[in-house]
Parts: sequence; structure tokens; C-alpha cells
Amino acid sequence: MLPGLITSPAQRSLARRLKTILSFVTKGAPALCGPLLLLLTLAGIAYAQNPVFSQVDDILRSLSEITGWKVQRTVPVEILSKDKFRKMVEEGVKDAETNKETRAAEIVLKMFGLVPPDFNLAQESGDLLAEQAAAFYDYRKKRLFVLDSTKADNEQIIALAHELAHALADQQHPLRKFINDADGDEQSTARQAVIEGQASWLSWAYLSKRSGGRGEVPKALVERLADGAGASGDDFPVFTQAPLYIRESLTFPYTEGMRFQDAVYRALGQAAFDRVFRDPPRSTQHIMHPLTYLMGQMPTKPALSRLEEAAGVEARHFRILADGDVGEFDYGVLLRQYIGETEGREAAAHWRGGVYRLYEHKQEKYPVLAHSSEWDSPEAARTFFELYQRVLKSKWKKMEIASASAGQVTGTGDNGRFSLRLDGDTVHSIEGIQSPERVR
Repeated sequence: MLPGLITSPAQRSLARRLKTILSFVTKGAPALCGPLLLLLTLAGIAYAQNPVFSQVDDILRSLSEITGWKVQRTVPVEILSKDKFRKMVEEGVKDAETNKETRAAEIVLKMFGLVPPDFNLAQESGDLLAEQAAAFYDYRKKRLFVLDSTKADNEQIIALAHELAHALADQQHPLRKFINDADGDEQSTARQAVIEGQASWLSWAYLSKRSGGRGEVPKALVERLADGAGASGDDFPVFTQAPLYIRESLTFPYTEGMRFQDAVYRALGQAAFDRVFRDPPRSTQHIMHPLTYLMGQMPTKPALSRLEEAAGVEARHFRILADGDVGEFDYGVLLRQYIGETEGREAAAHWRGGVYRLYEHKQEKYPVLAHSSEWDSPEAARTFFELYQRVLKSKWKKMEIASASAGQVTGTGDNGRFSLRLDGDTVHSIEGIQSPERVR
């Protein structure tokens, strides 16, 4: 994947979606810089003699000069066959399909309307990973792998520089700890963007330096690379046909992460490379709007509506399946999908915080989704309140309004009853409550 679609990352802001699949495919390791990435069982893979690997030390030296980071040790590089990689993915998908967290992630995506009702998250994720992998850095084994299907040209050089940038960063700021220390979904996504965005930026800065230029990336090139990202076309049929949310989740750490790194670099210079690890961004909004990060604007955690408000005494029959954050990225894709590119993006930019909780009826096994979002003004909250009603109408085949006022709308949709409420700068939604008569 990026740049030049080096790899496909996992991205986990809403329901830890693709991260869940990857944790099975990689036998429990957090995904980092490729589709299946990091903790792979690679016994029996022979070291490959490849001319491109002779450039490893030179690339590391150049990256060290750009970042100011000392190279503490060399990085072994090996070739991994595409067939073996595919088998690993298939084994991981089988495990993921029976995992409770995978099921919860899939339900949340479907309840929001971000993927179709027949979407298989485990299988789709596995297909995406197998289709787009090119190289990955194993941050536990401290070893870099390049798939044998990667073209032996500039693509391989870029892939190598990208992964060596991970390796060099790992020597300064242990990446496994960096990811594991994230507090919640939004922080995890933001840290993923730090890792991938920085490596993407550095791979192109290396090419510039190698060609006799400065060890940085011109602003125009950053924008062109980010805007042109996406593994589309006949060579990537799975990615091309995937739902918008899945496509954007895969490219976000690279595209927006690279823009973020560039903005911080322009503000702080070489100190930016350490700054984003020592004081990491807290949200996808920080990544998408670097000024909010540099100014220290922190996201909020709005309180969820109580399930009793919509379900009454029936609330005691539910259990919690999953909960987490809903960030600007999540709401932005949702609004763009159902409302439109410009209007959706502008509305989502006023996000201040968001949370969700997925419930399941203990006996009847049907899901209920609750989510609350805080906005930067009552006017922005009202805009979302009105736009989200259009989302509900569009994502459902049938929507009937039971009551409507300036601050609340209730009714029924495909999944059952819903309640949408505006409270100052916060919007609360509960969707999927079914009457006892309906579930019997």
C-alpha cells in the first residue's frame, strides 16, 4: 500500500475492527506496518540473497541523518513467499471467524451502516491483507520481511525504506509498547497513524536525499501522494470493491498520517520525529487537523444515554458486547457515505468526542447500539442531529417516525425502535430496541 501501496495496515478506531482479525492472523501480535504484520511464526524461511538488501545499511544511515536518530543495530532482512503469507492469513481468518470480538466488531459496523448486512469482516479482512501485502517489520524479532511478489524496482526500494524507518523508530521508541500503551480506540488509531505516517514520509525523504536533494518531502508531493493513494484497479479487486469505510480505514494511517508528520515537521523541524512518540496524538482529529495537536486540544468523552431511557424495564435483559470510541474519522466517513463529500466532511470537523456501546439481548440475541457524540457548539450538534436523521433514513430500507420535536426524534427502523436526542452540544442515539411481541 502507501506510498505506492506498500502494505495494508490494520486500523482500529471503531470497534477495533480490523485489529481483531490481525491479532488472530499474527497469533496475538498487534498489527503495525502491513496487513498481517508483526508477530509471524516464520520458522524455516531461508535468508534470501537479493541485491536490494545490500542497500540496507546505506538506507539506515540516510534515515539516521534525516531524523537525528542513532542506528543502534543493523536490521536483518528476509524474503517471505506470497504462498506462505497467504496460508498464514487463511489460518488467521479461520480463528477470527469464531472470535467474539470479531463478531462484535462486525455487528457494530453493520449497525452504523458502514458495511452491508451480508459483510463478512473476517473473510474480507483476510482477502484484503493477502491482496496487498508487500513488506513488513516484525518488531518483536527485530527483523524485516519482503514478500517475494514485490517488484524488484523502485517499489522494492520504497518498501525497504519504509520498513527500515519502522526499525529505526523502534530502536528509539519501542513500537510494541507505544501501541500497547494507547488508552482506547481513538488513541490506538492515532498512534498507528504516527507510525505509518512517519515511515511513509521518511521513505520519500530518503528518496529525495538519495537523488541529491534535501532529506525532506516537498509539500506538493505530500499532497499528491496522499490524494493519489489507494490500491484500485484490476490488480486490487478486493480493495476496489470494499465498502468505503474499510478502504479508508486501511489507507488512513498512511495518507493522513503522512500529512500529520509533515505538518509537525514543518512546525518543529527534526524534533518532530521524537515529539510524536513522546507526546502522541490522542485522536483521529489530531491526525486530520495537526493544529489541534500542536495546540493541545484534547478530545472529550461524552456520557452515553442510559439504556433504560429507550428500553425501559427490558434493559435488565441486555449485556454489553463491546464499547469504545467514535472519532471524527468514523463520523466523517459515515456522513460522507450517506450525506455527501463536502457537507459530511465539514460537519464531522466540528467533532469533540464520541463513544459507543453495543448491547445484546441475553435471551433473544439481538443487538442494540448506543452512541453519543459531543460537538464544538450547540449549532454544530444540531447540524449533526439533523444530518444523522438523514443517515438513518438512508441506511434503512424502512423508517417510520413516531414522534418528532426540535430536540428528539423517535420511531422504528429495520432493526427496531430508535431514539435520537439533542442535548446542547451533545447528540445521543439508541438504535435496535425490539418490542417483546416482535422478538417472540
